Formats: sequence, C-alpha cells, structure tokens
Amino acid sequence: MAIAHPSSIAPAMEDIRIRKITLRDLRTALSQGWEDFMEKRGDLVFVGLIYPIAIALGTLYVLRVSILPLLFPIAAGSILLGPAAASGFYELARRREQGLDARWRHFLDVLRGPRAEPLFALSAILTALFVLWIAVAWYIYVNTMGLDAPRTPLAFLQAVLATPEGWAMIVVGNLVGLGFAITVLAISAVSFPMLVDRPVSWKVALRTSVRVAWKNPVTIAAWGLIVVGLLVLGALPALVGLAVVLPVLGYATWHLYTLAVER
Repeated sequence: MAIAHPSSIAPAMEDIRIRKITLRDLRTALSQGWEDFMEKRGDLVFVGLIYPIAIALGTLYVLRVSILPLLFPIAAGSILLGPAAASGFYELARRREQGLDARWRHFLDVLRGPRAEPLFALSAILTALFVLWIAVAWYIYVNTMGLDAPRTPLAFLQAVLATPEGWAMIVVGNLVGLGFAITVLAISAVSFPMLVDRPVSWKVALRTSVRVAWKNPVTIAAWGLIVVGLLVLGALPALVGLAVVLPVLGYATWHLYTLAVER
C-alpha cells in the first residue's frame, strides 16, 4: 500500500494554529523582505515593473475615454489585487528558505501543479471584490455628482474639491473603500502565502487568514497601513518606486505568514 508523503497531506482546520504577532514582528518581516530583495541583486525588478505598468496603462485608458470619476477608484482598487499578484514572490521566498533554486525562472511555478487551482479561486474572489468596488464607486459618483462628468482633469478636480457634492462623494467613497480594504486585508493577509506553502483548500486558507486578523486586529491593521503607505511612496516617483516596493512587500508578506501561522 502506498504511503502519502507528509507534505501532501492537507492539515485539518483545527490543526492549524495561529500565533499572536506584534509590531516588532512587522519590522522583522519587512527587514527579512528587504534581505530577500537584496539577495536577488535586482534580478526581479522587471517583474515588479509589470504591476505599475499595468496600472499606468489602465490610467491612460481611463483618461482617454474621459471617465475620470473611475480614475481614483481603479488606482486605489488595484491594491486589492496585490496579494494575488505577489504569489510568485511568496514562491521565491519559500524556495530560498528551503535552500532551493530561487532564481526568477521559478516565479510562475505557482501557476502549475496542485497549488494553481486554489490560488486561482482565491484570486477570483479578489477580482470579484475589485469589480464590485468599481461598480459601487460609480454608483456613489452618480448619486452625488450626477452623470455629467467634467471633460478635463482640472475641471473634474474643481468639481470634486470645490462643491458640497464633491466632498460628499469623497467622504462616502472613502468610508465604503475602507470597508473593502478591511475585507480584503482580513481574507488575504496570510492566505496566499499559505496556499503556496502547504496543500490546503482556498477556504481553509481564507478562514485561517481571518483568524489571524481576528486574533491580531491592531497588528494586522498596522500592516495594512504600512502596505498602503509604502505603495503610495513607491507610486510618487512616476510609479517607478513600485519596482522595489512590490517585491519587498511580497517577500515581507511571506515572512509575516511564517510568523503568524505555525507550520
């Protein structure tokens, strides 16, 4: 009778234990993420550029068709897809941890084999939330500013910042956006690295991530603020800084997972 390899046996939900993590652990994860990035000696900078280039192209398209109201929601909502886009970095961090070949050619290994299906399923959930966010953002805009969108960026900014309707849209939109961000942070804080690391279903990974967030609300909230802050800083120099920020955050998220979930 064949005996299954231990790594191929999916643990039961009750066997997955989570730890209490602190702000010091966040610093540790970021430090280790930076070490991983430096170890690559910039080999993966071009991978980090893919994401900001996609955002830039989407932004140009939005400007061309003059649907300026969706410019900010698309740019902000792209953060919701970050955990899925960084799956390749989790794989490289895992391989480096185990002393395996961690060259960039292994970045897409997660798209092959048994890990691909649950990763695609969880990515589909994030994509659905992104699409829902865009739809809700458009609904908020229409019900505060109306359907007649200004045709130029300057006119749009004036309408948003200099009218009560514009400020109503800002307040409501940011509150709703915060709800989406909290939801995505809770379900993806450690779920994607977990799917890369062990043979569990996307449901188990999602529930584990929610449990981590529930047990460590302050720390996970701080992690979310750090992620947003670093992404904003990386985006300021014409998105070029994201070529460094995205890999570092990807590696750091892997190390956060190893600190938060017993393996």
